[in-house]
Amino acid sequence: MTTSAIIQFVAFLIVLVLITKPMGILLTRVFNSERTFLTPMFGGLERLIYRICGIDPTKEMKWTGYSAALLIFSAVSGLVLYGILRLQQFLPWNPQHFGAVAPDLSFNTAMSFTTNTNWQAYSGETTMSYFTQMAGLAFHNFASAAMGIAIAAAVVRGFVRSSVQTLGNFWSDLVRVTLYVLLPISVVVTIVFVASGMIQNLAPYVTATTLEGAKQVIAMGPVASQEAIKILGTNGGGFFNANSAHPFENPTALTSFLQVILIFSIGSGLTYMFGRMVKDQKQGWAIWGAMTFLFLAGLVTCYVAEQSGNPIMGKLGIERTATAMQPGGNMEGKEVRFGITQSTLFATVTTDASCGAVNAMHESFTPIGGMVPLFNIMLGEIIFGGVGSGLYGMLVFVLIAVFIAGLMVGRTPEYLGKKIESKEVKLAMLAILSLIFMILGFSAWAVVNPVALKSLANNGPHGLTEMLYAYTSATGNNGSAFAGLNANTPFFNVTLAIAMLVGRFFVIIPMLAVAGSMARKTAVPASPGTFLTNTPLFSTLLVMVILIVGGLTFFPALSLGPILEHLLMNAGKLF
Repeated sequence: MTTSAIIQFVAFLIVLVLITKPMGILLTRVFNSERTFLTPMFGGLERLIYRICGIDPTKEMKWTGYSAALLIFSAVSGLVLYGILRLQQFLPWNPQHFGAVAPDLSFNTAMSFTTNTNWQAYSGETTMSYFTQMAGLAFHNFASAAMGIAIAAAVVRGFVRSSVQTLGNFWSDLVRVTLYVLLPISVVVTIVFVASGMIQNLAPYVTATTLEGAKQVIAMGPVASQEAIKILGTNGGGFFNANSAHPFENPTALTSFLQVILIFSIGSGLTYMFGRMVKDQKQGWAIWGAMTFLFLAGLVTCYVAEQSGNPIMGKLGIERTATAMQPGGNMEGKEVRFGITQSTLFATVTTDASCGAVNAMHESFTPIGGMVPLFNIMLGEIIFGGVGSGLYGMLVFVLIAVFIAGLMVGRTPEYLGKKIESKEVKLAMLAILSLIFMILGFSAWAVVNPVALKSLANNGPHGLTEMLYAYTSATGNNGSAFAGLNANTPFFNVTLAIAMLVGRFFVIIPMLAVAGSMARKTAVPASPGTFLTNTPLFSTLLVMVILIVGGLTFFPALSLGPILEHLLMNAGKLF
């Protein structure tokens, strides 16, 4: 590992630690309806929104009511986005005169942004008008992110409260997290991005003449404002097709570093919020520690694989060692502005979180380097994860780990003083099994479907990885693509949209049901036989459970894809 890589990785970890507590305190105050430093600025607007929408923020909901509210909100907002896409040619701020988006692609895109997946089977700069980008896509970047964070807060309340039926008010949670967290941070970040060279305008596209005399169209648009919430809300949908590899979306190495910090910021802060709300900060740090270990393991593996490069290139006499004059390793598919270090850091972070933003092409990574982002998503994106979804997804594994620990010591499993019974374990397994079925089921169907196979750019294990990555990304609500797969076909648009919906709501609903069940229980004091869940030992057990579940489930598929490709590469059979 180069000195530069060590410095950048350590700097990232230090900054992440430094922002975790302030973000966690802000989130705690927001969801406890306490006063924040932004209350004088947004308090009046918050009350006005409640008055206009007829919301009583003091009226709390049971888990069923909370679930119904989020499903209704998602359905209506998704339908509105579908309408915007289909009627785009009649709407304002369309200087390029883009026509209506095709029905299957509109359905896929609407479900994608509604579920915080932001999978893009289109090129943004040649498909979407400015109105669509702002009123349709950027709105959902805020709404889907706010919904995920609100759900995390509701789930935490379920673990904290005793002998009650309610988990909070969905509408109030949605409004408060948008006003006091997402909106102000996005405004500040947008200003920083613009100052760094990111574009922000409503100008028509510019036609330039190159030195060779050719004509080149340079896309314009309101990029910085969408980029800020795309990153902060772990949405990932790029204004441009090249996403954060495009210089207008990611101008410098500093903005690239800021983006990866923002991707983890809320997910990391939520672990601190968890500890603060359960009144045991060690509980939050235990979850944070498990997440951090898995993040560092993936980062180091990905970096070493990419810095080692392709041995076949070495046999051809191409230098693979990093020197003062050249980076060495595998630079294919990577921006020379960022190099291997920031590319692997970005790839690991964006797939640990449910953020589809990329600053390098994952398909061009080495087999093991590309397997790391794939495996990160397969684990459920619980390594800090998406905003909100990372925490409640990790709590699924916490329940399973506690259940296993209870079996090991011969006691009824407990978590935070409450008994974990068969109902909670069954709901947790429903969440996990639904993800597995979507990923492996749709992938298996696609690889034997002649229509789907026509979309592949590669055969063999790499082609399987392309297919597997697409359904893993959709189900995990990540949205990044492995490339090499033409997903803009009716088959993929429909099946990937179904995978997104199941991946989002078949985790949310079971976890809200778990939260409702836990809230009705009465916490009991810890006894000498209680298995402590706020220690490094529990963090280790949690990591092992995650790896075993992921390994046993997906190892056969990975063996036929990236692992086989790695073995062939080392045998000199790939070129």
